[in-house]
Amino acid sequence: MGIKQLFSIIKDEAPEAIKEGEIKNQFGRKVAIDASMSIYSFLIAVRSDGQQLMNETGETTSHLMGMFYRTLRMVDNGIKPLYVFDGAPPKLKSGELAKRFQRKQEANEGLEEARETGTAEEVEKFSRRTVRVTREHNAECQRLLKLMGIPYIVAPTEAEAQCAVLAKAGKVYAAASEDMDTLCFDAPILLRHLTFSEQRKEPIQEIRLDKVLEGLNMERSQFIDLCILLGCDYLDPIPKVGPSTALKLIREHGSLEKVVEAMESDPKKKYTIPEDWPYKDARDLFLEPDVRQADHPDCDFKWEKPDMEGLVSFLVGEKGFSEDRVWP
Repeated sequence: MGIKQLFSIIKDEAPEAIKEGEIKNQFGRKVAIDASMSIYSFLIAVRSDGQQLMNETGETTSHLMGMFYRTLRMVDNGIKPLYVFDGAPPKLKSGELAKRFQRKQEANEGLEEARETGTAEEVEKFSRRTVRVTREHNAECQRLLKLMGIPYIVAPTEAEAQCAVLAKAGKVYAAASEDMDTLCFDAPILLRHLTFSEQRKEPIQEIRLDKVLEGLNMERSQFIDLCILLGCDYLDPIPKVGPSTALKLIREHGSLEKVVEAMESDPKKKYTIPEDWPYKDARDLFLEPDVRQADHPDCDFKWEKPDMEGLVSFLVGEKGFSEDRVWP
């Protein structure tokens, strides 16, 4: 999910933090990419007639198609990608994951109904909502990356946090993800839209954290508190607190402790804080995430020559890709 409305706030309050450009502008740079977010986007975007791509045996191949061709596009443009996969989610995220599971169940029910009585557009809409990244998707993409000679690592927990650590240590130029909470993990530079298809013609957004903080006139701790108040993956937002109100409250009170204190002491009780709202735990997850430090042996990655024979065997022999699209 990321942080609700954060990009809009940055665009309004710190426009100099955002730079848009073409993929060729990233030539020669190493980039740590949120693999799980990328695979999710491939499963949604790489489709034919509204359905995920499948081979003759009925296996989904959208994730492999997306990973293969989008990675080739980056390499062709001089980028050295490093993919980072999610590990186990933090316990605090279990509530958000439960909600996602519930939404998926509802979407599956809606999809079945749409197939019976709905239009093609309704079928596609509900079909997209049922998408989830499985262990098999991850394992197949990891196998593909190894054959391509592209390094990957599995984070202890959140991939965005691991990407941020590598970027902050200078092992890569930037962290790449569609999740804005990557900035909360102290990534100096966030790249968005890097793994989008060329056909979408979306410029790559380069967001600099120092410029964000400067434009907002905030310390990092205040920025994290703002993001928690906006709504993040770790806890529910406070009802009636939208982006403008969240920004105003943090600027006025300076910290979530004082925001909560002001809300609780307000005789009008304008805002009702959820009963279980562990904002301090959420803050700790952003300030001290479970990550491998950049000097850890697992973070000693390198790019290898692709195994062309292995690629053809896997993609063509096992997954039914056309050989001339793998090795023209």
